[in-house]
Amino acid sequence: MDLNNRSILLTGAGSGIGRALALDLAQYSPRLALVGRRSEPLEEVAALVREKGGEAVVIPADLTADGAPARVAAAAQEQLGGIDVLINNAGNVRAGRLEAIEESEVLAQIALNLTAPILLTRAALPALRASGEGLVVNVSSGFGLLGMAFYATYGATKAGIAHFGEALRRELYGEGVHVLNVFPGATDTPMMESSEAEAQHGFDYESPEEVAAATVAGMIGGEINVVRGGSMGQMLTRNREDPAGVDRMLAEGKDELEKVVADHSSL
Repeated sequence: MDLNNRSILLTGAGSGIGRALALDLAQYSPRLALVGRRSEPLEEVAALVREKGGEAVVIPADLTADGAPARVAAAAQEQLGGIDVLINNAGNVRAGRLEAIEESEVLAQIALNLTAPILLTRAALPALRASGEGLVVNVSSGFGLLGMAFYATYGATKAGIAHFGEALRRELYGEGVHVLNVFPGATDTPMMESSEAEAQHGFDYESPEEVAAATVAGMIGGEINVVRGGSMGQMLTRNREDPAGVDRMLAEGKDELEKVVADHSSL
C-alpha cells in the first residue's frame, strides 16, 4: 500500500506503540485522527506529527463506552474526509492468576482489547470500502499466538482480535480492504512499566519504534502477519510440535514469573 497522503484512524495514539506509529507515519504526509482517553498526550503527538509534515486531529474517547466506536469512526470520517486505514492499537493488560483478578479487570480487558476494535472496524468499514484500497491493522500480541501463564485473559483477547482479523481478511478478500495482524513481543512501553519481567523470564524487550517500523513496513508490503519478539518464531514452532514439552519448559520458571508479573496492570 502506498501510504502517502492517506487518511488514518489510529487508536491508543498517546503513548507506546501508538505514539511511535503516528510519528513513523508522519513521513508520508498523512491525515491522522489520533484517538485515546487523555487529550494532553494526544495533543503532544499531534504537534510532533505536524512538525514532520503530516496533518493530525485529536479525538479523545473511551472506546469501551456505549456507542463510542461508532462516534469515533464518524468523527474521524468527518474530520479526515474519509478513512483509508484503521489501526486498532489501543489495549490494556492485567496479569496474575485468574482467580486473583477481579471480574471487572477481566471485563475491562475484553472490552478494550476485543470488543472495541471489532465494533470500531464494523463502524469504519463503509469508509474503508469507499477508499478503494482500505487497510485494517490489528495490533495483537505474541501472547495471542502463544498461551502464557498469568496472562490467560489478556492472551485470549489478543488471540481473539487476531482470529477476528484473519477471518475478516478472508471475508473481505477481493473487495478492496486488506487486514494485517501485528504480533509484538515484549515492548518497552508505559503498559509494561508495572511489570518486573526481564529477559531471563522470556521477555526480550524491543523499542516501540522498532515495532512501529516493522508495522509500517508490513503495511507498505501488503503483508498478512508481522511477528516480532526475537525467538518467538522458534517457540511457536515448538509449541505446535510439542505443546506438552513447552508446558514443562515454562513450568520451570513459573513461580518466578508469577512474582515478577503479579503487579503488571495498565488498568
